Amino acid sequence: MVVEYLSESELQTDRIAEEVSSNLAAGSVIAFIADLGCGKTLFTKFLAVHLGINEEITSPTFNLLEEYEGELPLYHFDLYRIESSAEFDMLGFEDYWEGDGISVIEWADRAFDRLPDNTIFIRIEYVNETTRRFQIEYPDN
Repeated sequence: MVVEYLSESELQTDRIAEEVSSNLAAGSVIAFIADLGCGKTLFTKFLAVHLGINEEITSPTFNLLEEYEGELPLYHFDLYRIESSAEFDMLGFEDYWEGDGISVIEWADRAFDRLPDNTIFIRIEYVNETTRRFQIEYPDN
């Protein structure tokens, strides 16, 4: 199932994140496909609030992974700096994706061949400075 939204404000993006959060359970994986500056981290911040996480969410670009405690743990990945399959293999991220929390993956295109079947793909397209187009693809299970 694919759902499309047009967001013209942060409030509308927050509502989209709320809708997505209502479809998540332990082991859910969200894979972002979007260019730099399209709002992946902002969406993750809103998602975390709806998952009961009160910590400040930041982009894990330099750490590759940030973990946040909530009713369900949130594992926030940023694969932008991953340059090879060998480097990816050494990090063991797939253990998190099959774990007890929610995994959110920025720059997920660097791990397409490793993403689980239950992955929710979120494509964000920059329309203009305040508007983004979201295409959310839920798995067919």
